[in-house]
Amino acid sequence: MGNDWKKNIADNIVRLRTTAGLTQAQFAEKLNYTDKAVSKWERAESIPDVLVLKQIADLFGTKIDDLLLAPSEFSLPEKDAETQAKKRNKLQISLLSAAGVWLIVIVAFAAFSLFDVPRAWLCFLWGVPATATDLLVFNAIWGQARRNFLFISLLIWSFAAALYVTLAVWGFWYLFLFALPLQAATVFWARMIKK
Repeated sequence: MGNDWKKNIADNIVRLRTTAGLTQAQFAEKLNYTDKAVSKWERAESIPDVLVLKQIADLFGTKIDDLLLAPSEFSLPEKDAETQAKKRNKLQISLLSAAGVWLIVIVAFAAFSLFDVPRAWLCFLWGVPATATDLLVFNAIWGQARRNFLFISLLIWSFAAALYVTLAVWGFWYLFLFALPLQAATVFWARMIKK
């Protein structure tokens, strides 16, 4: 019977942790434990004491009793409406900010066109790295670190392309050679963050 409880607790902790998108290290940090202790719990080699079980249950919005249930009987707690609303608001603010960047781009294009500035269409090209920067900032504040890789990559290559097209008269094709090591550094950084 004791081994069944251990296995149930282990399986339920794994399920709750992974559903919340937490690594063992992040989960351990929230509980002020080591990731080795969490690993033992998840392998059913040991079980957390009652106070820690209560802390885990509170963290995930469930009850201690639920942690003892067989995984087939234990349904994950639904995310509360407030959390979903906050997430939706953050996304809307990020998208509104990106729309604001494009509003500035359109106004700049209209102003340059009005004064017959040559190649006013470049405003739209420079809007892409500006948008990537905007999204990177908001994602760094609210989002997932994994997405930063995509926004940084978009920023690197769109900036290089915009600069190349802007300076095309002089044929600065080697700007893309500068983008390659930046992209490589971004890949290595993303792998370090992942580990």
